[in-house]
Amino acid sequence: MKHAALFTPIDMGRITLKNRIVLPPLTRQRSAQPGDIATDLMATYYRQRAGAGFMVSEGTQIEPRGQGYAWTPGIYSQAQVDGWRKVTEAVHAEGGVIFAQLWHVGRVSHNALQPDGQAPVAPSAIQAQKVKAFIQTGPGVGELVQPSLPRALELAEIRDLVGQYAQAARNAIDAGFDGVEIHAANGYLVNQFISAHSNQRDDAYGGSLENRLRFLREIVDAVAAAVGADRLGVRFTPLFTGTDQDRVYIGLVEEDPHTTYIEAIKVLKAAGVAYVSIAEADWDNAPDLPESFRRDVRANFSGKILYAGRYTAERGERLIEAGLADLIAFGRPFIANPDLPERIANGWPLNPLDPATVYGGTEKGLTDYPTYSD
Repeated sequence: MKHAALFTPIDMGRITLKNRIVLPPLTRQRSAQPGDIATDLMATYYRQRAGAGFMVSEGTQIEPRGQGYAWTPGIYSQAQVDGWRKVTEAVHAEGGVIFAQLWHVGRVSHNALQPDGQAPVAPSAIQAQKVKAFIQTGPGVGELVQPSLPRALELAEIRDLVGQYAQAARNAIDAGFDGVEIHAANGYLVNQFISAHSNQRDDAYGGSLENRLRFLREIVDAVAAAVGADRLGVRFTPLFTGTDQDRVYIGLVEEDPHTTYIEAIKVLKAAGVAYVSIAEADWDNAPDLPESFRRDVRANFSGKILYAGRYTAERGERLIEAGLADLIAFGRPFIANPDLPERIANGWPLNPLDPATVYGGTEKGLTDYPTYSD
């Protein structure tokens, strides 16, 4: 077997994973309309990839205001819970493990996606830049648009949102998911509270880093109380540099990203969270994360550490062997290769990804990628 370090079992919370290869959350925009409901086609997609150590669902909005892209699924209605149950049953039938990613885009949205055409919500009324929302313009067609100017959340609304995260977690467990991941990355709502760029509040949720981490802390504690910290992960994007490339946007670069995210990780450790997922810069020629940061993550977190970001099997294996990572996520390769773990283990060649079929559409580019055959 090639890359043996990727195929050693590992305990994560209450689950033993069969390998270290992870399918990360990947937006595919194929939920059923109306209602943003997971489908039989989505169940097939995840079932095909159940050879992963575990999978994280595509971002799943916790409430209607949490949507920034047409046709993404939700986890707040009974119909959505029932739809996701078909997915989890298909995955479990193949011996797979799947977590639900709990998502709220905050200001990265548009009036056209919001209930009654209202403004998106955010920590502060600051419009998102260098990022697009995606709205439907007709049946099965849409366009990328500049996000609308958001309005600042009231204190009572923030408390309500914390409760909505906890309820979404309960809904996910009811739907059969093995756990949940809080999406605190990519410039979306939780990241907007953490970032000094998007949070200019002067109350208990803004100003100091401790205050900007308060929303994260309250959500983590509420979700852990609802479903168990041992069934909880959190995703961050601790960017140390940015890019001006069009449509390449995975978060916000803080003045001191090292301190910001080590303090955020300490929040997770205090709660006993099962894993932290760190999504790295993934544009062409992006710099690697500083090793000093990786070492500080290990020193300050007692759960499992997952890295994602254009990893090859070789690079991921090196990080595991160095003791800096426990799990490695493969996004684009796993879209195009449903049998990716087998291909890695045997050194088989990989199918190329078709970028044109990543978002929206039908089974083409979702469930029709072939498994390997001689």
